[in-house]
Amino acid sequence: MFERFRRPLAVLLLGLSAPLAAAQRVDLDYQVRFLPESDQAEVTLTLERGQVLKSLDFSLGDKGYYSDFQAQGEWQQTSPERGVWRPQDGKAQLSYRVKISHPRANGRFDARMTPDWALLRGDDLVPAAKINMESGVELVSRLQFELPEGWQGVETGWPRIGKHRFRIDNPERHFDRPTGWILAGKLGTRRATLGKTEVTVAAPVGEGVRRMDILTLLTFVWPHAQAVFPREPGKLLIVGAGDPMWRGGLSAPNSLYMHRDRPLVSENGTSSLVHELVHVFSRISDTDRSDWITEGLAEFYAIELMRRAGGMSDDRYQKVRAQLTRWSRKVTSLRGEQSTGPITARAVLLLQDLDAEIRKASAGQRSLDDVTRGLMRLSKASTGDFVQISENVLGGKSQVLDTRLLR
Repeated sequence: MFERFRRPLAVLLLGLSAPLAAAQRVDLDYQVRFLPESDQAEVTLTLERGQVLKSLDFSLGDKGYYSDFQAQGEWQQTSPERGVWRPQDGKAQLSYRVKISHPRANGRFDARMTPDWALLRGDDLVPAAKINMESGVELVSRLQFELPEGWQGVETGWPRIGKHRFRIDNPERHFDRPTGWILAGKLGTRRATLGKTEVTVAAPVGEGVRRMDILTLLTFVWPHAQAVFPREPGKLLIVGAGDPMWRGGLSAPNSLYMHRDRPLVSENGTSSLVHELVHVFSRISDTDRSDWITEGLAEFYAIELMRRAGGMSDDRYQKVRAQLTRWSRKVTSLRGEQSTGPITARAVLLLQDLDAEIRKASAGQRSLDDVTRGLMRLSKASTGDFVQISENVLGGKSQVLDTRLLR
């Protein structure tokens, strides 16, 4: 009897495996060598089979950070802000230098290199590019660092596959590049496994970052974040440093940055650390002048997750709402490309009211968490998307969302 099924099953398995066998896996290796004496890194891209890649059209920006391009194949600077690499057949390399330190206003930096360490985003090491590649090709990307003498280690938000070596794999991109925060040099680190995520908190030695405080707060909040967001990163890197680094928090893929002096919980009851963690978990992005969604949800959960973890009493929650109300009293619209503090505060109040409306209408069976999970399925969320998903969860028109704030 089993013979009757063996051949059809074998044919089925062959059919399922055929697309996988047809895919060409081609190695793309990134080599990064830090040069503290010149505040630069030397970056080399090595493509195993150049013929599969017709071109990489890089966006170089307008700051002049990239220089000294050398290519096997053709390199063409099509404008001050763009450059195109057309690799030669066979093994092909592109190398260049990139400035590491990025000054901001008031003498601050959002990327910096010193004689002892470098703190930067991989997005700047390898700029974004439009890729023109043969169909059926999958790039297998790896990142290797060469550190100056005396530098002890390097941390990224990507899985480690060797000493100073990482695997870069982003299924959402055809061109896998090492996005997210990178910290290298003389480092102090603390590690823990929270849920399914390997968490690393790292900072340069002597910068005074409270690594254990950060891990302790995350340990309390993590289960409640897991309950809201259906996906969690396999690895999370949290980096920090003191002045003159930028005095705030910035999230990136699989990673986030916090300035040493940012409190874990602010006097207004919110947490910059949890705010940035929500960005990493949710990965919600917006469109159509709807930045209030991205920033409002991050700040809503910066308060709500602390409350659910037992770190905020009902009395304190009401005082936080009163403060948000005072701060945002002059806001007449939430719409815009970039939310200010008062706009985000008003967005939080609206989201809290919507959460209460959904809970009441569903007898506690549904909440804003359901709306958030719906938004996570979209590549970009607009205000119209938000209203539609919310009213689907609510099961009817929302009185809270019937407001000029969203027009």
